[in-house]
Amino acid sequence: MFKTLVTMGLAAGIFTGAFGAAQAETPVKLGWAAWSDAEFVTKLAAKLIEDEFGQDVELVQTDVAPLYQGVSRGDLDAMMMAWLPATHADYYAKVKDKVTTLGTVYDGAKLGWVVPTYIPEDAIASIEDLKKDEVKEKLKGRIEGIDPGAGLTRLSETAVEDYGLDGYKLQISSEAGMLTTVDRAVRNEGWFVATAWSPHWMFGKYELRYLDDPKGALGEAEHVDILARKDFEKDNPKVAGFLSRMKLPIADLEAAMFVAQETSYEAAVEKYIKDHPDQIKTWVGSGDE
Repeated sequence: MFKTLVTMGLAAGIFTGAFGAAQAETPVKLGWAAWSDAEFVTKLAAKLIEDEFGQDVELVQTDVAPLYQGVSRGDLDAMMMAWLPATHADYYAKVKDKVTTLGTVYDGAKLGWVVPTYIPEDAIASIEDLKKDEVKEKLKGRIEGIDPGAGLTRLSETAVEDYGLDGYKLQISSEAGMLTTVDRAVRNEGWFVATAWSPHWMFGKYELRYLDDPKGALGEAEHVDILARKDFEKDNPKVAGFLSRMKLPIADLEAAMFVAQETSYEAAVEKYIKDHPDQIKTWVGSGDE
């Protein structure tokens, strides 16, 4: 299958990245950050590019900021996780004139803070409720967060200030670290509030609800776009055309992500392709651009 390269040094320019007319003979370089949704859609695209177009794929895992820089410089061909218009607004603004938007891979993405449904709504229904003394004590003044480079982390830091959540600390961690804390708490029916987003497999495994965000600090529903380096459509029209047609219903994506957690991402990709032949056929098209 495709080759995966994990690097935290993309921004430092470790790629030599010579692109040109021979693009189809070199691997298609897809970048992704270690988020469940990004991993699934990127590996699904990679599998189809190899199987349907006969081109090798190199997966480059790094942080969000280096992904935008890598695509804008041409070190990466594409990334499939541009959360817009709010979450990645700062990153996108810096590169928008140096990249091409191929399409939207899914709509209705959402950021927010969640609590388990066994916490009564009359105790916590809104982010405002976190200011209650008894709630703060139950939560130990913690908001379970993810990695420092995430747009959700930036917005959550703003939300802490906007809502005046004195005595709370946003725990900077990672998606895996946040989920470990959530899993441990759920097994003991402990109280927690965590940063979260949809689509995510956690909503298939745990019973969670988003807190109301009356100030709109965490943004509205978003779309997740595929960004490509300039000239990618000209250098590799078949793959660019495929990516521009690739769009998943968010419910299908969450179901596939849950399968990936129960098995593996590779197995979930195989199952998705098998279960959605008409959708795949539409994405792949005739291959003529």
